[in-house]
Amino acid sequence: MNAEETTSTARPQSDVSAAVGLVGLAGLFAWVLFARAYPAISDYFALPGPHAPMAGPNAALAGLLAAALPMALWSILVDKVHRRPSTGLDWSLARSLKPDRTVTLTKLLGIWATWAIIAALYCLCRWYWTGQYVFAIDVLKWAAIPLVILSVPYLFWVDRYLADQRDHAWHFGALLLMRRGWDAHEVKAHWRTWIIKGFFTAFMISIIPFAFEKVVLADFGEITKRPEQVAMIAIEAMFMIDVMIGTVGYIVTMRPLDAHIRSGNPFLAGWLAALICYPPFVLGILGDGRAINYESDTPGWLFWLQGHDMAIAAWGALLVFLTAIYAWATFAFGLRFSNLTYRGVLTNGPYRFTRHPAYVSKNLFLWCATLPMLTASGSWVEGIRNCFFLLVVNGIYFWRAKTEEAHLLGEDAKYRQYHAWMDRHGLLTAPLTRLRSQLLPHREPAMQQPAE
Repeated sequence: MNAEETTSTARPQSDVSAAVGLVGLAGLFAWVLFARAYPAISDYFALPGPHAPMAGPNAALAGLLAAALPMALWSILVDKVHRRPSTGLDWSLARSLKPDRTVTLTKLLGIWATWAIIAALYCLCRWYWTGQYVFAIDVLKWAAIPLVILSVPYLFWVDRYLADQRDHAWHFGALLLMRRGWDAHEVKAHWRTWIIKGFFTAFMISIIPFAFEKVVLADFGEITKRPEQVAMIAIEAMFMIDVMIGTVGYIVTMRPLDAHIRSGNPFLAGWLAALICYPPFVLGILGDGRAINYESDTPGWLFWLQGHDMAIAAWGALLVFLTAIYAWATFAFGLRFSNLTYRGVLTNGPYRFTRHPAYVSKNLFLWCATLPMLTASGSWVEGIRNCFFLLVVNGIYFWRAKTEEAHLLGEDAKYRQYHAWMDRHGLLTAPLTRLRSQLLPHREPAMQQPAE
């Protein structure tokens, strides 16, 4: 086999090493253990203040730092991601090129104006001032002034090494100043990126206190007495990993870490498929009493298995396994997790087996946890309705997956290679590819083309 054939059949190297997510996971769990053990620690050292587990919102925010710092250090010191061409940084420029500070100032204006507009949208949208979002808005208010101050030295420093200083932010700033050279396509790209960050960062911050608190305050002495309780706390821990590592991904979008957003999804269908799954949009579409409801009269898996501890343990283990795959699909991204974005190509971890492990595991979890065909009233009509609407939800995630693939296929040749490799070797796609080749033996496989 020659080198060209080897390249065409090999799985492309991942832009994120497996170790990045693992060290972030280790840092997060170390903080959780510290937070749980704080009563004993504070007693031993006679520390002032309440001697109780650190389960509050501020402790949850500290958990983000505990996860982010090891991942950032590993990325820089071991993987040396700051030297990759994909960062857009050339560290030799500081000696050979004097940066144009008017460009930096224009970029600062673009960034500050963007933040001001996003802040105004937070103020206008009522849902950000009720319920779980109140905490997120408080955090963002406290972070606003430090971000504005720190953005000055950061941008002046980064611009010393940036090969192309006129990035998306500059184009928006130039538009505001009516300077020549700004490009509408770049301005649209700028706003796609920041709408994604603004929308999802607020949502993720709003849910981290609940995910963190449940794990820190869990009474493992009581939990281990019942198999269903063991399963439930394990599922909560997996969701905490997903939420905490995912939130870090939205916050740490920095070029020196090669974690910046290269582009936001340019397809309207991609935005619709993603946003329909999150509040406030999901509140009117999915769930009890809404347009798409797959849980009508469904007590769930524990109801049907009550009194059968072995069955509960086995089914609970299946649900934990599916949730673990879901969490793995998030922390495998390391610092780069976010929806609707292209931030490099991930081909290891669970992405070695399927292009969409999170969607596959989540949809299987919904079927196994809800058991929509079984209703408390015994109504087969309601069971059929539940199954139909859960299939609709599955279809939404399939649609979402396809729009994400369309985005990435148009952005990166490595992803096109990975997509083709997965067609031949993927756990789900390889059998479908073989079946298609048997049914249509004379049809040549379609070449994936970049999006315009």
